[in-house]
Amino acid sequence: MRMTMHLCRGNFKSMWIASGGYEPVAEVLFNKINIDGYFMEWDTDRAGGFEPLRLVPKDKQVVLGVVTSKSGLLEDKDDLKRRIDDAGKFIDLDQLCLSPQCGFASTEEGNVLTEEEQWAKLRRVVEVAGEVWGQQNG
Repeated sequence: MRMTMHLCRGNFKSMWIASGGYEPVAEVLFNKINIDGYFMEWDTDRAGGFEPLRLVPKDKQVVLGVVTSKSGLLEDKDDLKRRIDDAGKFIDLDQLCLSPQCGFASTEEGNVLTEEEQWAKLRRVVEVAGEVWGQQNG
């Protein structure tokens, strides 16, 4: 079993409640908390840069939440790949994964996007992950 945690910045009706980079908490987050991975939100500039990833130990994974669940606007494939490359300057690509930044309906009220927009975003995540990390069968 692998234990992970999600660092949420708020996800109620496409609104948010917190902003600021991960740098002030990175050392404790990555090196003092005994878990295997982190689901982190980087869908807007509010989260700061990827520099804190330099502190992630080699045995931990980070799921890059660069696809927003707050808007139906579909992210460009090349933009997502560029963001993954940017993160890869601070952590090995093999330690990274890709996902939406949070759930599409973290609360009963959900977010301001349609079900089809949600499916399109999930298809985009699968498509980009396949191109970046290679297609894997199994």
